[in-house]
Amino acid sequence: MTDQSSDNSGRKTGFLASLRRPSAKYSLLTLLVVGFFSGVFFWGGFNTAMEATNTLEFCISCHEMKDNVYQEYKQTIHYSNRTGVRAVCSDCHVPKDWTHKMIRKIQASKEVWGKITGVIDTKEKFEENRLRLARNEWARMKASDSRECRNCHSFDGMNPEAQAKRAQKSHTFAIEDNMTCIDCHKGIAHNKPEGMTEEDEG
Repeated sequence: MTDQSSDNSGRKTGFLASLRRPSAKYSLLTLLVVGFFSGVFFWGGFNTAMEATNTLEFCISCHEMKDNVYQEYKQTIHYSNRTGVRAVCSDCHVPKDWTHKMIRKIQASKEVWGKITGVIDTKEKFEENRLRLARNEWARMKASDSRECRNCHSFDGMNPEAQAKRAQKSHTFAIEDNMTCIDCHKGIAHNKPEGMTEEDEG
């Protein structure tokens, strides 16, 4: 059954047919202008909402994050350092480019589900799941060649002469072996989970 019938003149009527017909009441220019500004309004609202979910305040608005990983992060150089440059949660966990950002936001719906169902709603539950959660994030970062790390750090931008000998040597090997940041820098902003294997260590 369709939503269409014909009137006496043979013209199709119904909801779908009315959507396909030009408006008798408004000019095409009016419709285009209204459509354009509606699109701008929608896009502005959507983008504002996306940016709001990238703030530190949003990330720690649930106690699962505020009571666990946020407390660890505050003890690291990414939170407080001599230059005053702070990397917040989204700098490390959300891509900058639009396509990858949208993919990450869709993936984050699983985290919302975890919040609703109480998978990590206590410190004990969080610790039970920490290794699994960390492995998921390490795998994501490795697959993207540590893309978010490279927003601030790059081999090209490093001055090896200013590095400690051990770091100098490690970065030289990393370049030669096509390694990525997360291969060596697990635990840089959060405590390492208990139960890590040699493979986890890299």
